[in-house]
Amino acid sequence: MVGSPSVDLRAAQESRDARLAESAPARIANLHDVRGDEERVIAAFVAWLEADGWAVRREVDYCDVVARRGDRTLYAEAKRRTAAMGLDVDTMYGQLLRRDPLDDALGAEYGVVVPTEARTAALRVPLAVRELLGITVYVVDEAGGVESIAPVGDAR
Repeated sequence: MVGSPSVDLRAAQESRDARLAESAPARIANLHDVRGDEERVIAAFVAWLEADGWAVRREVDYCDVVARRGDRTLYAEAKRRTAAMGLDVDTMYGQLLRRDPLDDALGAEYGVVVPTEARTAALRVPLAVRELLGITVYVVDEAGGVESIAPVGDAR
């Protein structure tokens, strides 16, 4: 005879709770690694810019990176590895596009900075749109190398 629904439900809940408790340390470690991943991505990007002669500031008016070199200003938003990379990259584009500094609009350049795992998601925005808006995609690999994917026709 099958147990009562309340007993079966309680047993299933206890089993689920036990599995969650066993996996909690691994989930916490992964969460820490993922949260630290944005710092890794930004630090590598900043080092790459500075090596190329840019003066860089971080977290300026809620923008992850603002860099200046000569008469050029680059505003960049970065994302880390997440479970929903496509959604998070779309959000990053929105964050970047609402930063239209009127005092610097003509000399402004824009960048999205992503880990290798988000490259495909970052390039889903059509090339024509990225070209029109002057958005360069920067991909940071595990070793801290940076690949710049500038819009076609952009001599950056």
